Amino acid sequence: MTTRPAADPTAADSTAGPTADASADVRPTHPVTLPANQPPERFYRGGARIAEFRGEPVTSERVPEDWVGSTTTLFGEPTLGLSPLPRGDLLADAVAADPVHWLGAEHVAASGPDTALLVKLLDAGERLPVHAHPDVPFAGEHLGLAHGKTEAWIALADADVHLAFARDVTADELDRWVATQDTAAMLGAMHRLHVRTGDAVLVPAGLPHAIGAGAFVVELQEPTDLSILLEWDGFAIDGPRDGHLGLGHATALRAVDRRGWSSDEVAGLVQADASTVGSLLPGGAAFFRADRVRGDDRWESSFAVVVVTAGTGTLVAADGTRTPLRAGATLVVPHAAGSLDVVAGADLELVRCRPPLPA
Repeated sequence: MTTRPAADPTAADSTAGPTADASADVRPTHPVTLPANQPPERFYRGGARIAEFRGEPVTSERVPEDWVGSTTTLFGEPTLGLSPLPRGDLLADAVAADPVHWLGAEHVAASGPDTALLVKLLDAGERLPVHAHPDVPFAGEHLGLAHGKTEAWIALADADVHLAFARDVTADELDRWVATQDTAAMLGAMHRLHVRTGDAVLVPAGLPHAIGAGAFVVELQEPTDLSILLEWDGFAIDGPRDGHLGLGHATALRAVDRRGWSSDEVAGLVQADASTVGSLLPGGAAFFRADRVRGDDRWESSFAVVVVTAGTGTLVAADGTRTPLRAGATLVVPHAAGSLDVVAGADLELVRCRPPLPA
């Protein structure tokens, strides 16, 4: 795991040039550094490593997710999950008020005032339950939504995960496992992978999965909170009531990919090279884009969510405005910021997350 470095008075953010101050404007023309946004009392434990990563105190053992640059709410909630800007305005309201400013005219023409992206930090203090997410057709038919929930993980720590069934599973078999909460049978039928720091893993919608205890990831998702629980026994959630998106398990389980995936197919979902810079997750480009940046770089105009995973540096706008970067910082970048130069300080590494290219 990468930890936040001590403050460095000689770092790039102390050099000449105006410093970005996002608190004065909900239509900023520069990147905006975001506060933590951790929904409380989640049904699984975690959050200590998010606090360590950000250099902040631990507040609870059940804040395992930080919703970064989020315009998405938790399922069934009116506002919980929405990211505040530094002065308290919600990013969702700012985007809705001026989507072209935030997202760019081409994106808005293709997708409307929809960021088409959800980014989280996720710290699994315990193994997550086996679950799956619906794809776009299922979400459209049963929930009236434009997005399903394909997701991806960029690992900040080593961990084991379960991903996809290794053999075909019948509908009756899956129904029985869920009804009896036969966790051993579920996990025993799945591939188990050891994910290493720096690996990137694509998780297509429908694929059953369970992130293992100790996982710490940057998670990219379609902008929904749609989870179908196959397992809930031992977790602080009422699965029979809350585990099926209000559809009933008989309907919800139809979204689960019960096909047996080969080892080679599952390996094809993993980009297992921590030295990779540039594009990660090419197989997920229809849903989101992620780039790992080390050292100096130049960015074209684009809405983006940025997670600084190591080191220090500065984002420099065309007008000379400088936004400091440090490990543990998260930022949202409006399209109106224009092109930006990344000026690396000591050991800078970050992940730049973006929506898919307009279709």
